[in-house]
Amino acid sequence: MKTLITLLLGIVGLAWGWDMVQAVTPAGVHPWWLARQQLLTLSGFLSIALMSLVMLLATRPAWLESPLGGMDRVYRTHKWAGILAVIFAALHWLIELSSDILKSLIGREGRVPKEQFTGFLEVMRDLAKDMGEWAIYAVLVMLVLTLWKKFPYHAWRILHKAMPVLYLMLALHAAMLAPTGYWLQPAGALLAVLLAVGVYGAIRSLLGSIGRSREATGHIVAIEEPSSDVTTVRCKLERRWRGHKAGQFAFVTFEDREGAHPFTIASADQGDNTVSFQIKALGDYTGALTQRLRTGQTVRVEGPYGRFDLKRRNHQARQIWIAGGIGVTPFLAWLESLQAYPEQAPAAALHYCIRDQDGDAFVPRLQALCANLPGIDLHIHGARQGSTLKVAALQGVHSAEIWFCGPSGLAASLREGLRALGARPRFHQEAFEIR
Repeated sequence: MKTLITLLLGIVGLAWGWDMVQAVTPAGVHPWWLARQQLLTLSGFLSIALMSLVMLLATRPAWLESPLGGMDRVYRTHKWAGILAVIFAALHWLIELSSDILKSLIGREGRVPKEQFTGFLEVMRDLAKDMGEWAIYAVLVMLVLTLWKKFPYHAWRILHKAMPVLYLMLALHAAMLAPTGYWLQPAGALLAVLLAVGVYGAIRSLLGSIGRSREATGHIVAIEEPSSDVTTVRCKLERRWRGHKAGQFAFVTFEDREGAHPFTIASADQGDNTVSFQIKALGDYTGALTQRLRTGQTVRVEGPYGRFDLKRRNHQARQIWIAGGIGVTPFLAWLESLQAYPEQAPAAALHYCIRDQDGDAFVPRLQALCANLPGIDLHIHGARQGSTLKVAALQGVHSAEIWFCGPSGLAASLREGLRALGARPRFHQEAFEIR
């Protein structure tokens, strides 16, 4: 994530710097007015570059999973690129407002001469300026709603559909108000490429074509409620489903009004186009899922995505698998996929961390699956029973490879414990958040 964003910002900075070096400053321009103009241009350039990246990543490009490490990383990059884009957009807006401050400090003399336009081009530039200003206000509001986790998901999803339109408004703003000299410099070529990429993503989003090539329809064949806060949904998909690897996830749409939600596929691929999901009640929608769904109901499943793949393990490293709560789902798929070939199962310590061992729906299932896999050493950590996972209790952690799926708080605690021990094992973690 950091590498891609840093690389993009670096390329934009180099293109802007090249243009600045090549530009000839008009005589009599005050340094402060010149600095304001350059910062105005740079902040706008950085903002539209990041927003173009956001639009591209919104198309869920599967080809970026390998270099970025999975679709969860793609979405995390999408999120942080969006946050930075809005920050630079706000900075761009504030720099624009600084004109009055400079006028009061150093006067109007020495300002950078404005480019003069007439006719249709002048009208379009005025329109682009107004559209850019209103779009900035809108994306600032969208950022607040995105970071405010209590804001209802379905309402956020509806508002989020406006992002491609806002991007197109900002793209027009950038294209029309960019310095004319840019288009004869590397900065102009870079800006043109970024705008083309962003417009491509925005149009795909508006047309509703994102993920369509990886989507399969089907119907629900079984609904179970193994516990009061978990719903098991088994779906039979059409032949278009391309199959999945144990540990991957998919975007599932049960109702068009609610839209797609990401759920880990909790079953191994048996070649019969059947997939199962273990869905924990984490909000209003998932909390009432058992009442909302019915057997035979149509379902759309887009995917599979993700790199939480057992085949990617380091065969020379000690395997430590850690699941927290509903984060056990990819490990259920792993264990199920190994049942037909128990001799191929790696030696691994599987730690399942939960609140109450006695009332947990997955403990019996884990015990049954591990019973046929002697290489898997199962440890149940029930907080109510006084058993919590301690990093110091993990054996061979210095030479281990850790696969983790669970709450971010537990992951942070484990990482802190590893640092305290001076251990730096390879730590695999899917950190998927759709907002």
